[in-house]
Amino acid sequence: MFFPRLRRHAKWMFLFLALAFGLGFVGFGVGAGGIGVGDVFRDAAGGTGAPSVSDAEQRVLDNPKNAQAFKDLATAHQTQGNTDEAIEALQSYVALKPKDTDALRELAALYLQQATTAQERAQIYQVRSDYLAPGTIRDTIFQLKGSPLAPDPITNAVSTSYDREISAAASEIQSASAQAVEQYRKIAELQPKDPTVQLELAQAAQSANDVATVIAAYEAFLRLAPDDPTAPEVRRILKQYRQFGQSG
Repeated sequence: MFFPRLRRHAKWMFLFLALAFGLGFVGFGVGAGGIGVGDVFRDAAGGTGAPSVSDAEQRVLDNPKNAQAFKDLATAHQTQGNTDEAIEALQSYVALKPKDTDALRELAALYLQQATTAQERAQIYQVRSDYLAPGTIRDTIFQLKGSPLAPDPITNAVSTSYDREISAAASEIQSASAQAVEQYRKIAELQPKDPTVQLELAQAAQSANDVATVIAAYEAFLRLAPDDPTAPEVRRILKQYRQFGQSG
């Protein structure tokens, strides 16, 4: 049985592992020409010659209905490593161009990047909490021996502070991952016959720990591409998720 603090740690670690498990399969492709989420990550930052943020912002201010201006602003922010700002600009672009599947895919990749950044931040908070809370290891040892100790105020203060930070990061992970799934749902509606999209949707849903969507998307992929080289691996993963869904 976990003690209270260990139970909290187990909850966060389960979330981190779920995210890592989900992102672990982004290398899938469909046939020889398949595109995975990882491909989008590599292309998201754009090439050389991208407009400056200030120039792109001015174009948006001059004409808020100019979709390309928002697209250029998103590219400029990605080049500068401003993921949150790039997401905001690309959201405005897809609001004007809702059928641009390349932009939706790029937006999904940015959300997954945002989730990964939040995951890394939460892991740092967890390590700091364990290091700076001097009573954590001591309390655990004595509890395991059946000799509970009085609460350590220093440990409790540090733990409470970092637990808030970890909780906020976990919420960001869940929100960003869910947004990535939503973008792939939109692409799937626009391209219902494309098995690549179903594979990408399943992979994004893994990062969001959305078991129902993972199962549905992998099943759709197998209906569309039953003989694809990745189909055996998809069937194996699908079996695991079905078992997980039944146990849950």
